[in-house]
Amino acid sequence: MSQSLLMPKATAVWLVDNTALSFDQIAAFCTLHPLEVQGIADGDVASGIMGVNPIQNGQLTREEIEKAEADPSYRMKVSEPKVRVAAVKRKGPRYTPISRRNERPNAIKWLVRNHPELKDAQIMRLVGTTKSTIESVRENTHWNAANLTAMDPVTLGLCSQIDLDLEVKRASKDAPAQAEFNEGTTLLTAEEALARANARLAPEGEGGFDGEGGGHGASAADDELDADSVFAKLKSLKSDNEE
Repeated sequence: MSQSLLMPKATAVWLVDNTALSFDQIAAFCTLHPLEVQGIADGDVASGIMGVNPIQNGQLTREEIEKAEADPSYRMKVSEPKVRVAAVKRKGPRYTPISRRNERPNAIKWLVRNHPELKDAQIMRLVGTTKSTIESVRENTHWNAANLTAMDPVTLGLCSQIDLDLEVKRASKDAPAQAEFNEGTTLLTAEEALARANARLAPEGEGGFDGEGGGHGASAADDELDADSVFAKLKSLKSDNEE
């Protein structure tokens, strides 16, 4: 990643005074116009600015300067810093441009209507608003409630689609557990309780249907009686043959 040069005019002053670089090379390195660098050399521009050595602040090396002095077409590059400082994350509500602050109630109304699972803290992060404003929009007590129109905060430029999807995903993690909790604490009517009881006993009823009314038992008894009569007939036939 390219690094930006610190104090470009002060650096240009030092390069003009201490190197044999061309105006074009200094202008390209300091992101200035060549005529501006020529004005620095003539004393017409940056006359009260003290030169800053880019070698001391680690943004340029002596080898890079010597290479550029030997080749007028070479363009110097800013050196990579040896130590990278992590950017400090800004805490607090999201900053909203002044031109879009009037659209925040419309975005809140859209979020409350389309994503009721979102918490107030999540809406505050997305839109950069306050809890009192969210409550007034939700309860329809906002001073401009009659003129509010639900509008997507992504379309309004108040947040990105990635941030919105992330907050919705976080809010929906506890949704199934909450639904089961609500169902368990709800009182059922007598008809619903009987319907659930019959549904649970349905497999046992099917199993009992095969045995009720003597279905299998009656057929087994009939089979037993038929076998006795057959054996009786066989015995009578055998005795007749012996005689």
